Amino acid sequence: MTGELPLDQVRTLLAVVDEGTFDAAAAALHVTPSAVSQRVKALEQRTGRVLLLRTKPVRPTESGQVLVRLARQVARLERDAQAELGMSGAGESTRVSVAVNADSLATWFLDALTRVPPALRLCFELHREDEDHTAALLREGRVMAAVTSSAVPVPGCSVRALGRMRYLPVAAPEFAARQVRGELREALAEAPVVVFDRRDDFQDGFVRGLWEGRRGASERRHHVPTSEGFAAAVAAGLGWGMVPEPQAVPLLRAGRLVELAPDRPVDVTLHWQQWKLDSPALAAVADAVAATAAGALRG
Repeated sequence: MTGELPLDQVRTLLAVVDEGTFDAAAAALHVTPSAVSQRVKALEQRTGRVLLLRTKPVRPTESGQVLVRLARQVARLERDAQAELGMSGAGESTRVSVAVNADSLATWFLDALTRVPPALRLCFELHREDEDHTAALLREGRVMAAVTSSAVPVPGCSVRALGRMRYLPVAAPEFAARQVRGELREALAEAPVVVFDRRDDFQDGFVRGLWEGRRGASERRHHVPTSEGFAAAVAAGLGWGMVPEPQAVPLLRAGRLVELAPDRPVDVTLHWQQWKLDSPALAAVADAVAATAAGALRG
């Protein structure tokens, strides 16, 4: 890649990705579809890379993701500069997009957002995604920051450790008495299990640890795709599962759950990754997240 990147072409690429089609991007930009197509082609020629997959909706290639991220970062800096210069519209809010895993969202993350100074007038756009996959949204340029299990920074991002979320293997007392008898690894390989979705292999990983990698959890599984619903399903006796400590402890104290392996909790280290931008909005959110995590997560 040589030479400068014309910002009008980069912004046009972003519009196509956001709108999904060249025609919709043209309407959003108030230009003709032909002009949109020409700008994208010119940008591809300048970079020497294919930037878009012409599907419906269109999708950025890996090279296209780099430029989409650049376009969003430029837009973020422009809005910050306008705010500092007093050029923002009266009462205009600033949108901050963040990817966060469901368990953090259900336990501590919303408290962090309440710590952001109201004077900044921020609006949050939260994308719920598994902590193993939130970094992908950063890489694609769809969010500005993410709570992630990855300590490896996405290109153009900074990373800091937040703390450890502890998970406990638990079940309802009646379920445990009926299904979890004898050797634990044998029982959990056969007992019904609750999972978040089809990508959730957390329970499988726990059982593989008991078997030294030879087998996972039972195929008799319930898919419950919310953090609160997951804990409720386990407490209701549908199956056993790995429940975050902040959700499990009150249910344990109330006698609605029992620990299946008190000596085998599983800790997941969470990190905060964000764009490397000198942005007051991002800095304020990062500080609030770090402060809240320090009190909510294990060090």
